[in-house]
Amino acid sequence: MSKKSVNLFRAVESPYLVGNDGGFRIAGQPTTPPDNFALSKKAARRELQTCIEQLRDQQRKLYAHNKWALLLVFQAMDAAGKDGTIRHVMSGINPAGCQVFSFKQPSSQELDHDFLWRTSRNLPERGRIGIFNRSHYEEVLVVRVHPEYLGAQNLPRTPDLDTLWSERYDSIRHHEKHLARNGTAILKFWLNISREEQRQRFLSRLNEPEKNWKFSSSDVRERGYWDDYMVAYEDAINATTKPWAPWYAIPADNKHYMRMTVARIVLATLESLNLSYPEVDGDRRGRFDEMRKLLENEQ
Repeated sequence: MSKKSVNLFRAVESPYLVGNDGGFRIAGQPTTPPDNFALSKKAARRELQTCIEQLRDQQRKLYAHNKWALLLVFQAMDAAGKDGTIRHVMSGINPAGCQVFSFKQPSSQELDHDFLWRTSRNLPERGRIGIFNRSHYEEVLVVRVHPEYLGAQNLPRTPDLDTLWSERYDSIRHHEKHLARNGTAILKFWLNISREEQRQRFLSRLNEPEKNWKFSSSDVRERGYWDDYMVAYEDAINATTKPWAPWYAIPADNKHYMRMTVARIVLATLESLNLSYPEVDGDRRGRFDEMRKLLENEQ
């Protein structure tokens, strides 16, 4: 395989694009907008709406062009805003051209397959946008923080844990490279919420009755593993960010900025694919006048 064939899609530039040199450090990543971010909430919403309208046009071209699929992967700590970001950014997309899958605790059927099976069977076909709310990365994040979950996976061999995670990173890289080679543009978003902002959002879920349904005591228990999760995220992102399957570390404390930033990256990515409506060949076009006359004379 030539290098050119892999790089049909390359990551669009952004201050939040993670490089593939292994130097990504969570400790240095912002959770809030830059100091020069001057847009009010109202202005940020307007900017988001502009992106949404342009995304609508690009999605139509993606569907008609029918040579690319777009896969958006969202990973984050609880309450970072995955659901809200997906809902807002994709609000203008034709539902027929978009599909969202949420991956939580695996079923017994999923546990009877390799760890990539449950996401692979839900990949978007050409012309469509697929969204993973959590993904195959749970197997090197949650399972790494809670290795006791491996007991339910009935693995045929049990290497030491460091080797296991390394092998899973390798599988993910090969899997995503295969997808990129065959026309799936992959964008992976890590929504970077601060621990304090997460605490405030959990309190809001407890204190506001209309948000009570969102609260789960298990979310609070997982806060106790915060440092372990940060190590797992840092290692996974460093091991799997590639030009054809990039990670973007998006500040998530300000929801309006986060949504706007994600929308900009998705829009720029679709624009970079040079999508177009198919051209009608000469034979078909030559019959247009005939068909037009038939329709006009139907009365």
